Amino acid sequence: MAVIKILGTGCAKCEKAAKIAAEAVADLGLDHDIVKVSEVADIMAYGVMMTPAVVIDEEVKSAGKVPSVDEVKGWLA
Repeated sequence: MAVIKILGTGCAKCEKAAKIAAEAVADLGLDHDIVKVSEVADIMAYGVMMTPAVVIDEEVKSAGKVPSVDEVKGWLA
């Protein structure tokens, strides 16, 4: 099972990114965990300077913007 991490301090964009990731997982019928990472030190450990960021299987896929559902589906395919 893959793990999707949403890096962010809890802002509206971070919450939207988490919802989009959940929608993409549901649309594809996958079984992925979605984890929110909000501690600044943990976020910085990924080299991310702008949130929200999406990390899939420990690889940063997006930072500083809210991805689209189709983008997330592409990363998961």
